[in-house]
Amino acid sequence: MNDSSRLEALLFLLRVQEQDVERTRRWIAAEEGRSAEVAARRPPPPPPNWLLERGISAGRTPIAVHLGNCRMHGGVITALTRQQAVEALTVGGVRPCPLCRPDTALRLD
Repeated sequence: MNDSSRLEALLFLLRVQEQDVERTRRWIAAEEGRSAEVAARRPPPPPPNWLLERGISAGRTPIAVHLGNCRMHGGVITALTRQQAVEALTVGGVRPCPLCRPDTALRLD
């Protein structure tokens, strides 16, 4: 095999490999599209039962406990378990939201 035909063979191989890479990229894009469609059809997870509202200051001090579906919170919120909500309201001194009344739902009043 002379140098010219060897170069031609390598250039041919390069074109074939580039086509393979492009085909693989199309397959990946199609699979990502299918995955996105499946994710879009999935229902959103249910809201947590309890929320802790924190302030927006540097300390992010706890402000109030809310029911999970309450929309009257501001600042930063984190999900709480039932036990964490009870502790925040009883031991932690965090006030209950006056609108959704998590203390009543937890039977603390």
